[in-house]
Amino acid sequence: MEAVRQVIDSTLLNGIIQLPKKFENKKVEVIISLSEDKKTAQLIADNTVEKPKQKKRPLGFVTNVPPLPDSFFDPLPEEDLQLWGL
Repeated sequence: MEAVRQVIDSTLLNGIIQLPKKFENKKVEVIISLSEDKKTAQLIADNTVEKPKQKKRPLGFVTNVPPLPDSFFDPLPEEDLQLWGL
């Protein structure tokens, strides 16, 4: 079996394969071999295809909450401001 081996910076693999966190920003060894076996080649191809992106959930937003009353935006009474030293 023929193979090519090379040590490269892991950042060069961004967008090609997904590496574990402990491999990020480090030197890694890449081995590329020619696979004659069709099943193995298909497994390798399946693992290199990008996974579908998951639906992103908005952060910091709450649903089904009634709007704030207008009095919420009124300034605090002077007594409360003095308690806080403002």
